[in-house]
Amino acid sequence: MTTATPESPESPEPPESPGAQPEPRRSWLKEHSELGVSVLLLVLGLLVLTDALTMDVDIAQRGPIGPKTVPIAVGAGLLLIAVLLAVDVLRGGRGEAESGEDVDLSEPADWRTVLLLAGVFLATAVLIDPLGFPVAGALLFWGAAFTLGSRRYDRDPLIAAALSLLTYVVFNNLLGVPLPGGPLMGVL
Repeated sequence: MTTATPESPESPEPPESPGAQPEPRRSWLKEHSELGVSVLLLVLGLLVLTDALTMDVDIAQRGPIGPKTVPIAVGAGLLLIAVLLAVDVLRGGRGEAESGEDVDLSEPADWRTVLLLAGVFLATAVLIDPLGFPVAGALLFWGAAFTLGSRRYDRDPLIAAALSLLTYVVFNNLLGVPLPGGPLMGVL
């Protein structure tokens, strides 16, 4: 009768159970899934470049930078990033998982909050013409704060009104971007 000694270099592997499945191999595309982002950037870059190069510009160019310059630079940048990302992924580079966010992925999504925020945005889009940006913007800021959990009824409407008026004055009066004023059109 012989017994196995602990010094033996080869230890027998445990027998596989008859119902055990071999570990599935990941496909090449699944291992290189970041290439999808690269393809998306490539398509977007080609679209931006095609649109920029086929743009019909009627106005005379003033200075060295015309209306085609920025879209061409953005399109070329997108193509460059797509190529660099593809090369990195093919060389074995992998994106790192988010570690800084405090999100419990086992919890279900808070659809009530998402739908309420969507309703606030939709109401703003509908009310901006008849009420003007200052009133619709105040409702937007206050509605978003309320939906996200703030219950300071004494402070939130005042902050929302101040933010909305400040945004209106900056865009309408200082930057020259016309926003609908509504009833406050003559006042501001």
